[in-house]
Amino acid sequence: MAWQPQEAPMRELAGYLQDSLGSDRAAQLRATQMLQQASQQSPDINNYLCYILVHAEPPPGMKESEYHLVRCSAAMLMKNNIGLIPSSLSPQTLTYIKSELINGLKDPNQGIRNFTGNVITELLRKGGIMAWADVLTQLISMVEGKDSNGVELPIPVQEGAMSALKKVCQDSKKALEKDPQQPLNFMIPKFLQFTHHSSTQVQAETLEIVNIFLQLRTQAVLANIDLMVESLFRLGNSPYAPLRREVCRALVHLVDIRPDKIAPIMGGVVDYVVAQQNDPDADVALDAAEFWLTVGEHDQLRGTLGPFLPKIVPILMKSMIYSEEEIFRLGGEGDDADEEDKEEDIKPTFAKSRQRLPNGESVEVMDNDKLPNGDDLSDGEIDEYDSDLDDVYGMEDPEDRWNLRKCSAAALDVLATVFHQPVLEVILPYLKENLRHPEWPYREAAVLALGAVADGCLDGVAPHLPELVPYLISLLNDEEPLVRQITCWTLGRYSRWAATDPNPANPDPTHLQRYFEPTMEGILMKMLDGNKRVQEAAASAFANLEEQSKQVLEPYIKVIIQQFVTAMRQYKDRNMFILYDCVQTLAEHVSEALAQDDLVAILMPALIERWKKVKDDSRELFPLLECLSYVSTALGAKFQPFASPIFHRCISIIHQNLEKQMAFNQNPALDEPEKDFLVTSLDLLSALIQALDSQSGQLVAEARPGFFELLTHCMADFNNDVRQSSYALLGDCAIYVFPQLQPYLPGVMDLLIRQLDIEQLSENDDDNSFAVINNACWSCGEIALQQAAGMLPYVEKLYISLLNIIQSNKVPGSVTENAAVALGRLGLGSCDELAPYLETFAYPFLDALSKVAETDEKDTALKGFCMVVGRNPEAMESCLVPFFRCIAKYKVPSDELRHLFKQTVAGYRNFISDFDGFLSQIPAVDRETIQTAYA
Repeated sequence: MAWQPQEAPMRELAGYLQDSLGSDRAAQLRATQMLQQASQQSPDINNYLCYILVHAEPPPGMKESEYHLVRCSAAMLMKNNIGLIPSSLSPQTLTYIKSELINGLKDPNQGIRNFTGNVITELLRKGGIMAWADVLTQLISMVEGKDSNGVELPIPVQEGAMSALKKVCQDSKKALEKDPQQPLNFMIPKFLQFTHHSSTQVQAETLEIVNIFLQLRTQAVLANIDLMVESLFRLGNSPYAPLRREVCRALVHLVDIRPDKIAPIMGGVVDYVVAQQNDPDADVALDAAEFWLTVGEHDQLRGTLGPFLPKIVPILMKSMIYSEEEIFRLGGEGDDADEEDKEEDIKPTFAKSRQRLPNGESVEVMDNDKLPNGDDLSDGEIDEYDSDLDDVYGMEDPEDRWNLRKCSAAALDVLATVFHQPVLEVILPYLKENLRHPEWPYREAAVLALGAVADGCLDGVAPHLPELVPYLISLLNDEEPLVRQITCWTLGRYSRWAATDPNPANPDPTHLQRYFEPTMEGILMKMLDGNKRVQEAAASAFANLEEQSKQVLEPYIKVIIQQFVTAMRQYKDRNMFILYDCVQTLAEHVSEALAQDDLVAILMPALIERWKKVKDDSRELFPLLECLSYVSTALGAKFQPFASPIFHRCISIIHQNLEKQMAFNQNPALDEPEKDFLVTSLDLLSALIQALDSQSGQLVAEARPGFFELLTHCMADFNNDVRQSSYALLGDCAIYVFPQLQPYLPGVMDLLIRQLDIEQLSENDDDNSFAVINNACWSCGEIALQQAAGMLPYVEKLYISLLNIIQSNKVPGSVTENAAVALGRLGLGSCDELAPYLETFAYPFLDALSKVAETDEKDTALKGFCMVVGRNPEAMESCLVPFFRCIAKYKVPSDELRHLFKQTVAGYRNFISDFDGFLSQIPAVDRETIQTAYA
């Protein structure tokens, strides 16, 4: 017998659901507790919730309007129950829920239909499509207009079923694609049939589903691509905006997936997209603008846009003007520099992991898998809140989100980079008309357009810059903050021109004085603007100016630092983040020029003051630690007076976060600690050890808790970024504090050997995994250089792993090169142990090392290799020519390596009977070098 509700429990449950939504705090708390208890203990709770959701008649004593909210609340609680405890649903409950939920999609109220669709989606997401195999068929049948009994269904019910199908496809797209029964082969043709549906809502949601699977390059969609393209032409001019939006999205996807479908009809597509970008619906216009950005970055298609630039560029420029609504909401902002930032206004900042190149140089790589709230983007999605895009295209809009204005500026930038002068020819009349426009939105958009074409059209704009740059500097004092903001950004884009004489053949000695100094001064002054967003724009622009001008800044360092310090004392939390970037960029590009006593005396007290203010659990630590890393590197020994408290606090932060991780592992209900605290602390320790050189050994020895105990814990962390920074620090320790590291080598080498095993990588491992291995290879080479003969216990395992790396065609080049350096350095102390393997590894070693620049790393690697060759010269028979060419091409070997090269050549002259005949196999230039330098 089918389950039936009892009146008393249902009335009681409905009452608790009602109280949980009420304003009486005590009743709300009690109701919430009772609902949680019922969800955990009552076997029939989800049956009752389902019954309330799909049956519209309220229990006695409850009004219909009140019961509607109760039904919505029942749906949300039921969805949560399914998500948290799906295994608690008995087979009987599942049977009942499945039979009833479909009826919820027939409810006359759209909200109830939507909530029902959410519950169905969650049930399939948790239980899998096969847990309710016939639901897709039922939903498709409902969209077609009939229920399981053949009863005609009204249009709203068909739309409800379509919405539920869309939710299912969004949440279970991977499961549908991988299902061995291949349901999409049946579903996609059905969906394309639904593009003929009488409801435009059904048409739009149908196309939205098709777009989901088009992004994934699902075979079922590609097999029906012509039918889909026909649907786009038929639906493109629908008056229903969401439908046109999906048409635009489909065109964008086709650019990447089937450009051959776009190229022959580009003229018609251009006309269509231009019309849609002119649409009053902002979402439609934005998706249309994405088309230009996508095509402009497509190697095959972008050239086809050339003839249409006079149509495309004007709509882009029009779209860059703030709308009336935006002007009403954003324009005329006053001074707010003294107001404290709201917590929600402060963007999350993520650490940048450092990767070591084969020459030991450290480079930063932004973590590409980190997003706000720790969410991963689904396949094919765009992070619409990407701060990098905010910075690049028009600075940060007050709305802080990807929008039509930014997308249009980005597209103009891309087109200018592709077509150069033809784009400039289209925008010049616009700039002349609007740069001095009396209405600020037109001035602002013209300045944005000028900045957007800075990279692609610099040669064409350059003759106008002697006039434009002074005018832009004057706009830094515009009454409208948004104009001052965008002017900072545009001046930053042209800072390379200001810092570089455009005519080196006939240099102008006054160029810097006339253009660079006023530009620099103007942006510096705006860093103290009364408006916080202008401050932010100026700081970002100045960081860009530092990147572009580099050593040109050296005469002005004192003035710059004084302004930074003033800003540091005035800025609120949000703008401190970009100010740290200004400081570290300056340190990076002027380097030791910063290490002057008067400059240190100005900068460091301000940084230390901030360092003391920021708490150990503040996200501001991330950019501050990174900033201090660069400053310590630039100051070198001059950083020593500030090093000890910073060093020990980093140790403390690492210890705290490792303890938090241990507690979280034992109790997942706790908040998981953020790994960026570990990453940035490890990176700063690396920088300090490098900067202090021989003085760093005492800091390491005094560290409590033990420095190397903490480092080995970090080397074993599950997080790639933590391990990547750990191995960078390990390599620095091998270089600068090896006596302190040496007692810990057995445990360190065990972890290192495991990390070097690329056979443990799965297909799902990303570039970050290789970045960890890269740093592990680098640190292995540094240890081998220091330990020499003491590497004997590890040689065989290291050899196997390093050989696998240099032989693999799946490993990035920098990793292969670092592995080759490490393998060569192993030969310095273990040449006898490696000699039997020489024939196997010689050629891949030489091939990988040939791509490494002449550095100490390459020099020492070749020393070790020559020592191995000396122990087994016969093994080089098959690759002796590449070896001799390697010797000949090495321009400036160290004295020791030169001696080994001469010894090696002499040995083979005695070993090979027809040595001159052998040399004839080597190209003449290399042969001559061998004969003159080493014979």
